[in-house]
Amino acid sequence: MAAEKLRDLSHPIDVALLDATVAAFYGTGSKEERTAADHILRELQNNPDMWLQVVHILSNTQSMNTKFFSLQVLEGVIKYRWNVLPVEQRDGMKNYISDVIVKLSSSEGSFRQERLYVNKLNIILVQILKHEWPARWRSFIPDLVTAAKTSETICENCMAILKLLSEEVFDFSRGEMTQHKIKELKQSLNSEFQLIHELCLYVLSASQRTELIRATLATLHAFLSWIPLGYIFESPLLETLLKFFPVPSYRNLTLQCLTEVAALNFGDFYNLQYVKMYNIFMVQLQTVLPTTTNIPDAYLNGSSDEQAFIQNLALFFTSFYKFHIRVLESTQENTAALLMGLEYLLSISYVDDTEVFKVCLDYWNSLVLELFEANHSLDNPAANANMMGLQMSMLPGMIDGHGTKLLQRRQLYAAPMSKLRLLMISRMAKPEEVLIVEDENGNIVRETLKDNDVLVQYKIMRETLIYLSHLDHDDTEKQMLKKLSKQLNGEDWTWNNLNTLCWAIGSISGSMMEDQENRFLVMVIRDLLNLCEITKGKDNKAVIASNIMYVVGQYPRFLRAHWKFLKTVVNKLFEFMHETHPGVQDMACDTFLKIVQKCKRKFVIVQVGESEPFVSELLTTLPTTIADLEPHQIHTFYESKWTEIIGHARGSVDFLKDQDVIRTVLNILQTNTSAATALGTHFLSQITLIFLDMLNVYKMYSELISSNIAEGGPFASRTSYVKLLRSVKRETLKLIETFLDKAEDQPQIGKQFVPPMMDPVLGDYARNLPDARESEVLSLFATIINKYKGAMIDDVPRIFEAVFQCTLEMITKNFEDYPEHRLKFFSLLRAIATHCFRALILLSPEQLKLVMDSVMWAFRHTERNIAETGLNLLLEMLKNFQESEFCNQFFRSYFVVIVQEIFAVLTDTFHKPGFKLHVLVLQHLFCLVESGSLTEPLWDASTISYPYPNNGIFVREYTIKLLCGSFPNIPASEVTRFVNEGLFESKNDLSTFKNHIRDFLVQSKEFSAQDNKDLYAEEAAAQKERERQRMLSIPGLIAPNEIIQDEMLDS
Repeated sequence: MAAEKLRDLSHPIDVALLDATVAAFYGTGSKEERTAADHILRELQNNPDMWLQVVHILSNTQSMNTKFFSLQVLEGVIKYRWNVLPVEQRDGMKNYISDVIVKLSSSEGSFRQERLYVNKLNIILVQILKHEWPARWRSFIPDLVTAAKTSETICENCMAILKLLSEEVFDFSRGEMTQHKIKELKQSLNSEFQLIHELCLYVLSASQRTELIRATLATLHAFLSWIPLGYIFESPLLETLLKFFPVPSYRNLTLQCLTEVAALNFGDFYNLQYVKMYNIFMVQLQTVLPTTTNIPDAYLNGSSDEQAFIQNLALFFTSFYKFHIRVLESTQENTAALLMGLEYLLSISYVDDTEVFKVCLDYWNSLVLELFEANHSLDNPAANANMMGLQMSMLPGMIDGHGTKLLQRRQLYAAPMSKLRLLMISRMAKPEEVLIVEDENGNIVRETLKDNDVLVQYKIMRETLIYLSHLDHDDTEKQMLKKLSKQLNGEDWTWNNLNTLCWAIGSISGSMMEDQENRFLVMVIRDLLNLCEITKGKDNKAVIASNIMYVVGQYPRFLRAHWKFLKTVVNKLFEFMHETHPGVQDMACDTFLKIVQKCKRKFVIVQVGESEPFVSELLTTLPTTIADLEPHQIHTFYESKWTEIIGHARGSVDFLKDQDVIRTVLNILQTNTSAATALGTHFLSQITLIFLDMLNVYKMYSELISSNIAEGGPFASRTSYVKLLRSVKRETLKLIETFLDKAEDQPQIGKQFVPPMMDPVLGDYARNLPDARESEVLSLFATIINKYKGAMIDDVPRIFEAVFQCTLEMITKNFEDYPEHRLKFFSLLRAIATHCFRALILLSPEQLKLVMDSVMWAFRHTERNIAETGLNLLLEMLKNFQESEFCNQFFRSYFVVIVQEIFAVLTDTFHKPGFKLHVLVLQHLFCLVESGSLTEPLWDASTISYPYPNNGIFVREYTIKLLCGSFPNIPASEVTRFVNEGLFESKNDLSTFKNHIRDFLVQSKEFSAQDNKDLYAEEAAAQKERERQRMLSIPGLIAPNEIIQDEMLDS
């Protein structure tokens, strides 16, 4: 009864009943009561007339929860329906919200008591402003400033509204509003800022009220990044801010404002003001935080406000130096203040707080990069001159003026950079290759999870240290060796100190000249091996071992050049393979693999003073070397083991059913896969020996799995026995796929291996129960088609017949089951569409419809990989069909459906990552329809009587109708303009086409209040590639063991 009464909105709602329903939802009553209340409230929230009751509710309720509920209803209307409301309703709501805010904030008591409610009303008002101001509410800023002068509490709230407005327009507008609307609001704020500026200065000079001054400083902080510069530098504002800086209650807010000013960068016009501001600030800072203060300790023992101050101080220094450090390098007085500031920043960099360190690290990285780039040409003038076609004799004159300045600048920063090297060495983050860590109890254990934040930090620190190394190789070497000697004599020995030092040594690989690097590394490894000998304790030895392995793995150039050292290192790794400490064996195996990959030729040629290649010696001692390793650490079983098992199986098939035998078979197959990965085509003779036996084992295990599942039902597939059998099947498929993928493109290999697999693998897949089908079958045949391309066209119908229908039945029931089959199925389809397109054309219309339905189902998938594979496949098919003789036939059947489906996913926020591909599909379709390639009408004449002049006009009208139906909140004129101008007229310019679609998505409100970075993913990827090319040009920036080398270079 109560619910019915609430649902009837034809007369004013019963506020007491609504209060009781909201209280039941938030209360501690029974679950049924809360569920019923939730149901009623959701219904009310979704009722389009509910918002008309908001004023009545707010005027009559005392419940804060009810007020927030009704404001939530109102917020939804403002976001999605405001522009279609009648003018009188909009004005009525606007005036009501303004009046309530003024009423509540006019007295101190009600303002403090109702603070949360007022804050929510402020947010609602700013949401209204985004629609109404400036066009329909021109007097807003003057009205606000006038109201602010009537009382201090109203003034404090006006500051909060202005702060919210600035944040909405300048900080959160991207992806929330169209580019035109953002521009309009920014211009309005700029043109009316004088009134706000005068109000802020008036408050700061006249008010004694702490809350109001803090609110004003917070508002200024939000405005300072965009206001015209004259308001900052040609008014008393900076002077006023610096006056407030020493006062404890305003210190943090003032510092945030000064940081915003420091981050402005508009040429040299205000350099004098910046120098003056910095010098006054440094004098005041010494009274607030004397230079003798131990900042890391002060931070550790400080209050939250004091910790925030140190964090804000780091932000101020880094912002100021990033944009204005050059103006402080001019006179001796300024350089003294600059060096003092750098000392402060170095001291803050030792604070034990990740966020503070990140702020400092980002700046140090940019500073050393700038110093490196400036000195790069100075250090190597001959090379740069040759590149420019200049003679060496011309260089001295060129370098004199500019070169002297560069040398003076390098000298100025020499001392801080030396201290920065020590900082980077002392705080170096852990690289990915290190598997041994200290747990919270102080024990050394194997790492189980990678910390992505630490890996990102390591990357930045590594880059910074490489630039520092290039600036002064000798100082880098001296600092590292000095720190290492302190480890040896015990003066500075701790796990952490040794770790950070060795990670730093490993990180600068490739940055020194080869001679210096060789000399340096000989000393480092010698000292580390000595340390390992003299240090007692299992944990200590494990830490030293992991550091030795990390360092040697980072210097392949050194190992290639020093055979004896390489041999010593490998033998030491073999020693570590017997070490039972967790993580040490894994790391030894990983490091050995890395060294073999980078120094492979050294192992197979006879070295001076040796009687045989080192690989022969390794094979002889192999049983001893691997004696203590786990099965996952060795895939080195002997061939005789396979022959022995197959021999037994021929006598009694049951022998193969024993679990230990199955595990042995699995290990042998894994070993073969590793060998196939390394040998490629040369693995042919080995796989030929075992191939047919392997298929027989595959078939037998498959039948065994099916019989187990048939007898035991679906749960049988989860038993350890069936899982083990399936592991063998999967490894068999992986081995064949690896070999065919790595082997050279020789058609006879395909002819030799593909036909025998048709029944044991494909036939088995088709016959099996869904739970027993291996997804690797799909990826294997995708690999085969990608490898042998058109040569496989005759086999496609057989593949299609075996996998298509049965896989579709498995994966189209929902979006969750069989995730591996989904992705691999669409990868196989894409391979067929790319290389065997003629096979698709020969399909019957029913089969082709099945293919198209599955493609559309794929790109509707919420799993990103599957959706992207589906979209790429669709693009491939559109291009191929456009060039085929079936162009008209295909597009007549599917053009309209594809447009409809693509718009459905494009406007669905779950599919944002596919934005780039959605745009490409739409661009392709609109270009195609306007190109005249389609000579038959796309519309169905039997259902549409109107004869369109051409397909282009039909598609325009169809798209307008589709979007108007989907987005009733957007006026039809806007949709028409978007389709005609945004899509069709800009179809040939991808960048403009994309921007129009982005704006439309924001306008549709479907994408409001969302993280829209995926709409800009393509631009981010291009920036990433440019950065990689820059890094490749600087020695050491990309670690030598990450650079893919040709084998012949390994000499």
